[in-house]
Amino acid sequence: MSRSAHPAGPRHADVLPEGHYTPPPPDLNELDPRVWARTVRRDGDGVATVGGIRVTDLAEEFGTPAYFLDEDDFRARCRAWADAFAGADVFYAGKAFLSRAIVRWLKEEGLNLDVCSGAELGLALDAGMPAERIAFHGNNKTVEEIERAVEAGVGRIVLDSYQEIVRVAAAAERAGRRQRVQIRVTVGVEAHTHEFIATAHEDQKFGLALQDGQAAEAVRRVLNLDSLELVGIHSHIGSQIFDMAGFEVSARRVVGLLRDIRDEHGVELPEIDLGGGLGIAYTSDDDPREPYEIAKSLSEIVTRECAAAGLTVPRLSVEPGRAIVGPTAFTLYTVGTIKDLPGLRTYVSVDGGMSDNIRTALYDAEYSVALVSRTSDAEPMLTRVVGKHCESGDIVVRDAYLPSDLAPGDLLAVPATGAYCRAMASNYNHALRPPVVVVKDGAARVIVRRETEEDLLRLDVG
Repeated sequence: MSRSAHPAGPRHADVLPEGHYTPPPPDLNELDPRVWARTVRRDGDGVATVGGIRVTDLAEEFGTPAYFLDEDDFRARCRAWADAFAGADVFYAGKAFLSRAIVRWLKEEGLNLDVCSGAELGLALDAGMPAERIAFHGNNKTVEEIERAVEAGVGRIVLDSYQEIVRVAAAAERAGRRQRVQIRVTVGVEAHTHEFIATAHEDQKFGLALQDGQAAEAVRRVLNLDSLELVGIHSHIGSQIFDMAGFEVSARRVVGLLRDIRDEHGVELPEIDLGGGLGIAYTSDDDPREPYEIAKSLSEIVTRECAAAGLTVPRLSVEPGRAIVGPTAFTLYTVGTIKDLPGLRTYVSVDGGMSDNIRTALYDAEYSVALVSRTSDAEPMLTRVVGKHCESGDIVVRDAYLPSDLAPGDLLAVPATGAYCRAMASNYNHALRPPVVVVKDGAARVIVRRETEEDLLRLDVG
């Protein structure tokens, strides 16, 4: 049964025919390691632990809702990407989640960082990331942001428009620098993902189109400016992608542009950046690729296409963000109310919602959820886990099976919330954004504290 069209979007709450929903999993108490952070498991009493600490103890000390991040998992994923892409450059996409601690870990694990705002740049510099290891993205960088990036000496600025070419060149000239830049190219690939996170088709705000000659014209303009050093071409086709076919098409078209640049200008650009967007497992049905598989596939694609074009293979860059931080954290909630709608489903309300995870409302994102303060042998019940905000679209997990003896005060956890949850959190209904707590080897510490009412009142100058 297809969803009906509606001016406000799909009617996601339509009553679907009996048998539409998938059956419950064999064991509601299982915590699938493909979905949860690496140190998450249940102890002998059935309570979930992370880094050796029970979630009940974490809730008592730090409250809920809260994000709990497994430091060992984060660092292991950084190393896996660095090892897989040895001889290439890995730029962590800071927009997924960024903090001082994250920047320090990236620096220590040998990864670079890409930022897309002046404030992200400021945080990165404040936390000690060397400027030459920073890339600056964005489709509408302000003059002030560009000047700050140039003066700091960032390793690359990714140009997104003709206007930015002029602005970056002027800022570099004023600073007496020759700024390294890449040109972001829209390659015309329809990534198999949600409309709002597909970024390489022509009808969207990012990049300069390959098809109509905008990208080639941008190359001409940059090469004619002494204050800019064109080091490569950048392409990003979208987010939460499992199929490598889109990357193959993108690489072929980007290498074709490199060939055209050589033929027209006699220049072989030394770098190619294929962006990020590799998917992670939000549910047990998701099957993401490991970094070494991704590296092998991308390297083979670029090498093959360069050989066909008679080009020296350029240095490859990738930009994983979600793929590193996403699986390393979960959000812990306390159950508040339970409302059974006979013949439909049971609504389970928790103490957070769209203010700490907007992705379900924004992208129809799917998540897993589990009762983590205890185990249960009760029969499964079909639930919709919802938040406490005054919006019917305030949904955390649209359809999930939970034990039928679920009660107020139980703790639920939603895994794979390290990316684009705290980073996109809001103060809707004057909600206080949750803390980020890092857990490692039996110790927990706050790296981003919970907001307070005083924080909000200080901003409201009346």
